[in-house]
Amino acid sequence: MAFHFIGSEDLAIGFRFVGVPATVVRTAEEAREAFREVTRLKEAKILVLGEEVAAMIPKEVLAWQMSGEYPLIVEVPGISGHLEGRTSLVDSIRDAVGIHV
Repeated sequence: MAFHFIGSEDLAIGFRFVGVPATVVRTAEEAREAFREVTRLKEAKILVLGEEVAAMIPKEVLAWQMSGEYPLIVEVPGISGHLEGRTSLVDSIRDAVGIHV
């Protein structure tokens, strides 16, 4: 399965260490350009975005997710954890199902 990561330099180093191609971005414009490039080429089947990147380009991410095309998008928290006010996918599923631990 082909992966690609877009996000901070710290996380990019970790992903590259395990063999996943990674693009480091610092601004919304860099994030948008990297996102367009990875989704245009469609070589990756799973695109891993740092939460901070997903927060920079929410419209593009949502539109891509709604399209149902590959690559599938997975968001991961940064080195310091989840962004404040952001709900993880697991938390959203627990809320929808009604399971609280």
